[in-house]
Amino acid sequence: MNEQNQTIGETRLDRGKRMLAAIDGQAGQNVIDALDDIAPDFARYVFEFPFGDIYARPGLGLREREIATVAALTALGNAVPQLKVHIEAGLNVGVSQEEIVETIMQMSVYAGFPAALNGLFAAKEVFAARSGANA
Repeated sequence: MNEQNQTIGETRLDRGKRMLAAIDGQAGQNVIDALDDIAPDFARYVFEFPFGDIYARPGLGLREREIATVAALTALGNAVPQLKVHIEAGLNVGVSQEEIVETIMQMSVYAGFPAALNGLFAAKEVFAARSGANA
């Protein structure tokens, strides 16, 4: 079984939980846990749709999906917490720090310098936290 494909009898929810754990690890689970007391149904939707349906599709690998997600969240310019989670996820699935920085810098052309600056500062925080955790 390809990691992204559905196993026989696996529900969208189960597939989403498996994909989120593989991509985001504890950072993704922290987001889900934070929704528990305010919107547990929304947490289920996060498992089922983005991770159970979209991330599990064939056609793009997890690396490419995270590069696209980092680009999109950078371009939005107002999703720094989610951007940090997906920068971490990119690192988890094999995107290098250099590739993340280049992806964010590329967004300066399409989303503007403020969005790219915010993205670079978010990346800097993630890289520092990760290197501190690995020390």
